[in-house]
Amino acid sequence: MPTFETFPMPDAGEGLTEADVVTWHVAVGDTVEVNQPLVEIETAKSLVELPCPVDGVVSELLAAEGDTVEVGAPLAVFDVDPGGSPADDAPVAEVPAAPAAPVAPAPAAAAPTPAPAPAAPPAKAPAASSPAPAPASSTPEESGAVLVGYGVKAGSAARRPRRDERVDPIGGIEDVQDYPVLAKPPVRKLARDLGVDLTTVTPSGPGGLVTREDVEQAAKLASGRVLATYPGDDQPWLASGYSTDGGRSTRVPVKSVRKRTAEAMVSSAFTAPHVTVFRTVDVTETMNLVARLKADREFADVRVTPLLVVAKALLLAVRRHPEINASWHDERQEIVYKHYVNLGIAASTPRGLLVPNIKDAHRLPMKELALELQELTAQARAGRTTPGALADGTITITNVGPLGIDTGTPILNPGESAILAFGSIREQPWVHEGEIQVRWVTQLALSFDHRLVDGELGARVLADVARVMNEPGLGLVWG
Repeated sequence: MPTFETFPMPDAGEGLTEADVVTWHVAVGDTVEVNQPLVEIETAKSLVELPCPVDGVVSELLAAEGDTVEVGAPLAVFDVDPGGSPADDAPVAEVPAAPAAPVAPAPAAAAPTPAPAPAAPPAKAPAASSPAPAPASSTPEESGAVLVGYGVKAGSAARRPRRDERVDPIGGIEDVQDYPVLAKPPVRKLARDLGVDLTTVTPSGPGGLVTREDVEQAAKLASGRVLATYPGDDQPWLASGYSTDGGRSTRVPVKSVRKRTAEAMVSSAFTAPHVTVFRTVDVTETMNLVARLKADREFADVRVTPLLVVAKALLLAVRRHPEINASWHDERQEIVYKHYVNLGIAASTPRGLLVPNIKDAHRLPMKELALELQELTAQARAGRTTPGALADGTITITNVGPLGIDTGTPILNPGESAILAFGSIREQPWVHEGEIQVRWVTQLALSFDHRLVDGELGARVLADVARVMNEPGLGLVWG
């Protein structure tokens, strides 16, 4: 008889309680293998691709793309014995998502009571020349199922291509007669949010399938607008929103990274008393150093920018004033001084503001620091920053210079005592060696938690950063 197993939403790390379903890589009726890409989810910190935990057939997808699912809630159902005979009382087993995910304790009784099976797609007779699939194990230990964060099963096959997109049935719909319009669950949800009647939409997908673009186009036409008549129509950050006021505004639900960032910033701003000090500095020698490093063969494969020198200068300042590298423990009323520097770099991404950090940055020489900066920013922009890269930062740099901004008063990353804002570098008149010359000048701003950093300490740290930026050779003395 068929054996069904449910797959719950796992804890993707950092004790997160929920995640958004971004993209399903499988459809109902697809044959799947262990470790095959199953679904991409978005947590409050990163995008994570979950592998399939079993071999079998997808029986049901219990969440649509765009849905928010709590950790431990069922995400999908698999038939792990598709060759078995149908039975109304086929048991449903649960595939543990990960050791950290909540799992109901086993009852003390000798044998559990079988649970009713969820709706499964109609069985299809296998070809005469094809042997029936071998039954898969109903437990992850026997099947060798490996979930995110636990590596890949030894000897597993390479990633297999997806099957052609199915039109009938769609998203677990058994009787297409009940749904005269062919559309996937996330498209139906979008239509409901936008107030679009699917029966009035002209489909453009395969087999008469209504696509997301079809629904969005219908919504714009219904509101009296035409594509691209408003500058914000094609903005990706509006994609998850819905139109109101006859199309004059768009409301976007706050979730994932944006929600986590908002909560963190409010908590930081109204918990830690912020103080910000400023310094304008001649960085002509820094610009000369950047030019020399770009021409150096040792740095031929590395992207060198002034941010690299700022990062090194801050690390040197922290070495001279280690008490700046601390955090406030409110419950214990303690100051925790860190003997390591995990240097955070604030990065603006399509998903919102992220602050990944370079682990043990204080140990890295200049070239290795440059390589880490390069990798960190590339992953952030690609949306592939891991939860681990965002955890346990100790001090942060926010680089607002590329946006043409002189400086600002940055808000502390929660759990840290200081953040350095690095402004735009401009050519301007400057008194140098008693004469007015055209020099490269920038502004630095250091915000710090006044509960554990007094004004003198904050000023000394910023002054040291400025001194290295003004004369990078000091790094040889302080390093």
